[in-house]
Amino acid sequence: MTAARRLDRLFCDRALLADGWASGVLLRFDERGVIAAVEAGLDKPPAGVERAGGPVIPGMPNLHSHAFQRAMAGLTERAGPAEDSFWTWREVMYGFVRRIDPDGLQAVAAMAYAEMLERGYTSVAEFHYLHHAPDGRPYADPAEMSMRILAAADATGIGLTHLPVLYAQGGFGGQPAGEGQRRFLNTPDRLLDIAAACRAAPGDHRVGLALHSLRAVSPEAAEAALDGLSALDPTAPVHIHVAEQTAEVDACLSWSGRRPVEWLLDRGWPGPSWCLVHATHVTPAEVAGIAASGAVAGLCPTTEADLGDGLFPARDFLAQGGRFGIGSDSQIVIDVAEELRLLEFGQRLSARRRNLLGPGPGASTGAALYRAAAAGGAQALGLPEPAGGLKAGQRADLVALNPDDPRLYGRSDDTLLDTYVFAGSRNPVRDVFAGGRRVVRDSRHVDADAIRDGWRRAVDRLQAA
Repeated sequence: MTAARRLDRLFCDRALLADGWASGVLLRFDERGVIAAVEAGLDKPPAGVERAGGPVIPGMPNLHSHAFQRAMAGLTERAGPAEDSFWTWREVMYGFVRRIDPDGLQAVAAMAYAEMLERGYTSVAEFHYLHHAPDGRPYADPAEMSMRILAAADATGIGLTHLPVLYAQGGFGGQPAGEGQRRFLNTPDRLLDIAAACRAAPGDHRVGLALHSLRAVSPEAAEAALDGLSALDPTAPVHIHVAEQTAEVDACLSWSGRRPVEWLLDRGWPGPSWCLVHATHVTPAEVAGIAASGAVAGLCPTTEADLGDGLFPARDFLAQGGRFGIGSDSQIVIDVAEELRLLEFGQRLSARRRNLLGPGPGASTGAALYRAAAAGGAQALGLPEPAGGLKAGQRADLVALNPDDPRLYGRSDDTLLDTYVFAGSRNPVRDVFAGGRRVVRDSRHVDADAIRDGWRRAVDRLQAA
């Protein structure tokens, strides 16, 4: 990224803090890009301190990303001869993935990450399973593709939680992997070596691990990977795709006699460092179990809608104190507000009622969704001091909304967030600070031209392959 000076202070006329909205807020950042102190009630900014260009809210963590899929967005919208579903979409993805090389991955990921920043995502959990060369053999550096993800994050300034994915089989019961999956396959030991290499790499990133799904790992392989990760870092994030499709639930029942989330809960694995991605098809007992475990539900409404997955029982989950965050997943949409809006609208369509995910009568639904997703997303990424507002100890990830946007005129505080989430059209994000550095100015990434040039070259190569 073009060398961007890390600020040591920022003045906000209005900002959303952990304990609510405040005026005259001075934020102090340390040399690591962490909020060192928060002071409210100032009449004006101290001399020489930059003033934010609009109301400031915490940046949104993106808790589930497959960055490479940004380059195939829009290429799967033609019906096939058979009934179209997630499983037919997956076959198209397998064909696309054969053509991506390390340079292409880095360029596509940089484009996706720059777009995320422009839309108010300030950190991302990259669920990374594209490990090997197209023939399935490891690169000379087995961590090559992971290093390209780290490089893309460094180039854009987004905060990264990198999650190398264990993918070890083609289906429940040790079914052999298909040709389209050979770039993904690893043993637990090889995957842990990749994770260790990423941890040792320079840069502003965190490293956890992901189990692709219960169908793609055996219990023994999963346990070995989790034990190895715990030895590296017992607090590291663990993510897993689970119960996204009814066919997966049925196959898990045939294999084990248990549903996927039920199987995980019976093992006692999920806890506060875990993120259960999708968890779409769950029973009331599983909903209660996820909430009680402290794990985060990773919800990706636009992707789940695109794939025809179904609706997560969000009302019941939140009523039991469940935690959630949002992710752009397949990258067909990169937009914080649209994910939150569709999450609420899906519940409205199902129940034929309005304002279902807010805390109660008279409360702001948009503000409640935003704050809950910010806190849950931060927890899922392993970020310090997860909360729905700004506080000392957090990474200095901030979004300044554009007060000149006609939709936001005359709006303030929670009504501002309601308008941002539910009255969508143009992007109202003006400036974005990630780790205390300005990475978006006037709705445009500071290195947009170079990143888009790299993207165009990568797409040209992919289309020619």
